[in-house]
Amino acid sequence: MVDRLANSEANTRRISIVENCFGAAGQPLTIPGRVLIGEGVLTKLCRKKPKARQFFLFNDILVYGNIVIQKKKYNKQHIIPLENVTIDSIQDEGDLRNGWLIKTPTKSFAVYAATATEKSEWMNHINKCVSDLLSKSGKTPSNEHAAVWVPDSEATVCMRCQKAKFTPVNRRHHCRKCGFVVCGPCSEKRFLLPSQSSKPVRICDFCYDLLSTGEVTACQSARSDSYSQSPKSTLNDVSDDDEDEDSSD
Repeated sequence: MVDRLANSEANTRRISIVENCFGAAGQPLTIPGRVLIGEGVLTKLCRKKPKARQFFLFNDILVYGNIVIQKKKYNKQHIIPLENVTIDSIQDEGDLRNGWLIKTPTKSFAVYAATATEKSEWMNHINKCVSDLLSKSGKTPSNEHAAVWVPDSEATVCMRCQKAKFTPVNRRHHCRKCGFVVCGPCSEKRFLLPSQSSKPVRICDFCYDLLSTGEVTACQSARSDSYSQSPKSTLNDVSDDDEDEDSSD
């Protein structure tokens, strides 16, 4: 079905409409062989609170953005290559239901659908697109993904020293390797994580010591395991908490 739609006028028209909705600030989306599989509004867990975001699933990329005018205008376009994506279901908890993780080497976050059926359809379509891409390229699924960030609201004190209390003056920071919320003194060091940035990024002292000795996976695995065991946890964008490149996200 995807192959039949690849060069159809209907598909070209649909992709053009998506491009126009993002305006001049968005990246061009029309390329040979690209097919728009589906679209819809999902609730994305952003840094401060859950927010509605418009998502577009193509056969090779996942695109999402802020909703300015539904079906007419979106901004802050994000494009995620599907070859690097892995997804995991999240247990229902309170008002947060029908969710799953979207994990990539550069950022990882959680989204929630309106119904269980919608969740199932999204996950099935994403998995099918990823599987087809990997089959064609001969690549293996990505086994690396960015840290799951602990939400600001879940940490009143530094998660490393367990002493420093967060205040408007004593700000929260996130370790880019383990995702813990840490104080400034516990995260003064920086380390190059090529999948996340071309420049050294903020990490906590604990992860720095492990990375410096070559134990590159130990500091992140504990956080990933704790997330799967604790459905109350949420995710944040892997954006810089010091410069916050996307303040609305």
